[in-house]
Amino acid sequence: MEKRLDALFEAVRGVHEITILPHNNPDPDAIASAVALRYLLTQKSAIKSVIVYRGIIGRAENKALVRYLNFPLYRLARAQVEPCAPFALVDTQPGTGNNALPANAEIAIVIDHHPNRVNGTPVDFVDVRPDVGAASSIMTEYLRQADVDVPSLIATALFYGIKTDTMGLGRGTSTLDMEAICYLLPKIDLEALLKIERAQVPVSYFKNLTEALNAARIYNDIVISYLGVMQYPDLTAETADFLLRMKGVQWVVCMGTHKERFIISVRTQNTIGAGQFIQTIVGEQGVAGGHGSMAGGQVILGDKNPDDLAQIFAEKMRNYFGVANVVGKALTT
Repeated sequence: MEKRLDALFEAVRGVHEITILPHNNPDPDAIASAVALRYLLTQKSAIKSVIVYRGIIGRAENKALVRYLNFPLYRLARAQVEPCAPFALVDTQPGTGNNALPANAEIAIVIDHHPNRVNGTPVDFVDVRPDVGAASSIMTEYLRQADVDVPSLIATALFYGIKTDTMGLGRGTSTLDMEAICYLLPKIDLEALLKIERAQVPVSYFKNLTEALNAARIYNDIVISYLGVMQYPDLTAETADFLLRMKGVQWVVCMGTHKERFIISVRTQNTIGAGQFIQTIVGEQGVAGGHGSMAGGQVILGDKNPDDLAQIFAEKMRNYFGVANVVGKALTT
């Protein structure tokens, strides 16, 4: 680990400013990892850094986390992304299509826990560990190795990032995740964490949830739901997490549209297969990826009809799972 830490700082030797970039519509793991990297650079170097993202932070819990962290991220408009400083990518990678990385940008750092997609992209420092459940666990290890005091604010964010990305340590959890949780636990602000986890939701949330439940169809142990037009892009993931709690269900796929994008979220009780599944379904029509038990994909709509696209994808999914001849049962009546 000392070699990794040394290599990270060697990659930014002589750098005065750096742009930290999580994936679009950042979730708690991406937010916490970005904040932790900024803190590490502040504590151990004179490098100035800014965290930027593209998309929307829409989920109530994620908004509460950002408020708790005193709004550390800056939302980008499409025209605002300029490669004027080296980039540090966290919880994402070049070539994934799910971040605002400009073409020909200089990439100093990539820290992620998804399958390696860096390939031949020039990057000064790469730490990609698909066997780890959360990028926040990797960043916790860096903070520990650097021997910096981790304030409660950052510890709470990292703890929540690990907890959400591993579904309470029940999904894709590694030894590093467990070690990070044990290290962070005495440092967290429990009251703040509870407020984040129990963040109040608007009335529209229940309307959207009702529509998602009405649209859901059950094919043996598989649930597929098309949400239609969504107020924020991570509603598919939020709904899929909720539906996966249904007794007897092994797979959940939720689809919806947000602005010009068709979004798919996949959740499964299995420990493997979600990433391969979504890549097979989306194919070359868009971008897709994920872990063994959670994954997502996006397609730029262009002139495509979203309702037609939902039907096409749902048919491919039923064929993939071998339930093409199964009549879908409505979840609600």
